[in-house]
Amino acid sequence: MTDIKCVIAAGGLGTRLTNFRNSGTTKMLLEVNGVPMINRQIQQMIQWGMDDFVIITNPEFDSLTKEITTKNFSNVNLNFAVQNEPLGISHALLQAAPYIENIERVVFILGDNFFQLNPLHGKNILNTENKMGSYVFTYHVEDPSEFGVAILDDEGKVISIEEKPENPKSNKAIVGLYVYDNTVFEKINRLTPSSRGEYEITDLNNLYIKEGLCKSIDINGWWIDAGTPERIEELETKLI
Repeated sequence: MTDIKCVIAAGGLGTRLTNFRNSGTTKMLLEVNGVPMINRQIQQMIQWGMDDFVIITNPEFDSLTKEITTKNFSNVNLNFAVQNEPLGISHALLQAAPYIENIERVVFILGDNFFQLNPLHGKNILNTENKMGSYVFTYHVEDPSEFGVAILDDEGKVISIEEKPENPKSNKAIVGLYVYDNTVFEKINRLTPSSRGEYEITDLNNLYIKEGLCKSIDINGWWIDAGTPERIEELETKLI
């Protein structure tokens, strides 16, 4: 897939996992059924047809992440970029820009998000003849108040995103998977930090929404955001 690059956000320290299994390491290096989470994520994306990667790490664990991944995946192209400061998810994606010249589509996944089924399969999402726009992926939840929630029009275009709404207008929680066209880095460079000092992924998606170029795809099968001890243990039961 020479026109498509997969970017994996793998720099999160996992503060909710500080004492989990006496890790002393970054979340993405925690083992899931004996395999580091980052390797699980690369395996998932290879199964989806990806073969060209940029892995976003943090300064403390960059070398170890490279060591653990490169010795296991010699048959795909792995690049690494460091997010030196935790300035948000959009900022993490921006670190991949030097590796993404002449690329039509960027598949961006948060490294702790795992899926039963390939959400990209059969949707024509990666057809680079349709170059413009973005996709977010949604999962039906009973309590959307913990998530960003997508509001759609009748054609499936996203018209707004509500962040952790008290009175949600939909049950479509946005998961940690996105597909962007090659204007994504220009858009990130237009963002300003939020009140918490981060370059937010919602603000990036809102730029596509304003252009009428953000669509939503529903997730089938299970989805797990493995950011807590309970969800990692749940993921392990799913992968047996």
